[in-house]
Amino acid sequence: YPTLFEEFPHARYANLPCFRLTGTALLLDSQEQSIHQAHENDTIERLSKVLMMMRSRTAPLQSLHSLKWDLGLPDNFEKVLIPKYPDHFSFVKAPTGVSALRLKRWREEFAVSALEKSNEGEEMGDEYRQFKRGQTTLAFPMNFPRGYGAQKKVRAWMEEFQKLPYISPYEDSRHIDPNSELMEKRAVGVLHEFLSLTIHKKTKRNYLRSLREELNIPHKFTRLFTRYPGIFYLSLKCKTTTVALKEGYRRGKLVNPHPLVRLRHKFYHVMRTGLLYRGKGANLIPREDILLKDMENRMEDKEEEGGDYDDDDDEDEEYEEIETGDEYDEETSDVED
Repeated sequence: YPTLFEEFPHARYANLPCFRLTGTALLLDSQEQSIHQAHENDTIERLSKVLMMMRSRTAPLQSLHSLKWDLGLPDNFEKVLIPKYPDHFSFVKAPTGVSALRLKRWREEFAVSALEKSNEGEEMGDEYRQFKRGQTTLAFPMNFPRGYGAQKKVRAWMEEFQKLPYISPYEDSRHIDPNSELMEKRAVGVLHEFLSLTIHKKTKRNYLRSLREELNIPHKFTRLFTRYPGIFYLSLKCKTTTVALKEGYRRGKLVNPHPLVRLRHKFYHVMRTGLLYRGKGANLIPREDILLKDMENRMEDKEEEGGDYDDDDDEDEEYEEIETGDEYDEETSDVED
């Protein structure tokens, strides 16, 4: 990757090869740090909401480290971010003995789910006001695979599901019968909210599994993704089970990409460009300003064409759906590694 690394001679030993970051790599790193600083309040809110969904308001640091890419956290967030907010978070030892992060103060202003926010707009204003009065329920946006949603029994089943009360993922769920349909809808709401908090609107199934008990979702929660293909995508690409929130994508691309997502696509473009020039001489590589400007122009062109700012049509944000079959039946099969 000559666009990211360059070789230079040692000051004393001419035959000793040394390597450093290129100006392009340093510029990208600087842009990433600027994004983290500019969106720090948003990051704190996102992390607080994740902890607010936990039964004990606590999450193992190991689990959060696995999720830091998806949640848009800085690499060393426990050192550079958490200490700046001692009134919000504290480091504790979990009952299992592992290090964990605990939310110190409940933030009522954060206890509004993405589904509730989406219904606060003008178009859905009346329905949301009725929901707040307890006169109606909130419906999950649905986008079924071709032909699936047209089946009468599927439509009837979905209508009954949508009529069930919506339980906020920030509400205490311990009083709900764990085997009830209401608890299943609550679990769908938790997964919907968690994926909404990720900047790519997706995460690995195993990352969710590590937080299953704290999130109070079923042991075989993967079946929820296959039972509700109108809400979730489930992908098995690269032998990894990944789940994505369907409403977060249009034609396989993110609808509202976070600035970090855009920056990551710049990194991808720079890396791929480096492969093209590998072995051909560093002097042939475009200057950093030209290289990054080319990427920005490509992203703008793609967005004007309909939001597809990633110029690789086979990028992993395009999902291959698992066959759903009769997933609405009682005998729903589970997908487990």
